[in-house]
Parts: sequence; C-alpha cells; structure tokens
Amino acid sequence: MHDVRITWDPAQCGGKPCIRGMRIRVSDVLQMLASGVPESQILEDFPDIEVEDIRACLSFAARRADLERLVA
Repeated sequence: MHDVRITWDPAQCGGKPCIRGMRIRVSDVLQMLASGVPESQILEDFPDIEVEDIRACLSFAARRADLERLVA
C-alpha cells in the first residue's frame, strides 16, 4: 500500500513528505521524473528506495492533484 511508504515528520526535511522515513523527499523524486530521469537511474542514485517507493510518489502526487479546493 502506498500510504505507508510516504511519511511526514515535522523534525525531518522541514515536515515535507518523504519516502519511508528517510531523508528522500517525495518532491525530489517527482522532480527527477519530471526532468526525464529514468526510474533505473533514480534507483541507482538512491539504493535505499524501491520501485514501489517511486510508484507511491506518483500516487501521492495524483491524489494531491485531485484535491478539491473551495474558492471564495
């Protein structure tokens, strides 16, 4: 399940969402993917993360993009 892979800790990385309590921010992974960095390169650069972590980042972003906002 993706929810357990994305964690928040106010004392870590400024409270930004991270992967499994590590200091690898979801936003960093998403920015790498958006820049065209292949998943294989991300996994090589960050050997502590798994393919499922990358999928969790994408799922997290998709859910955040779908949040409804009330506009006054």
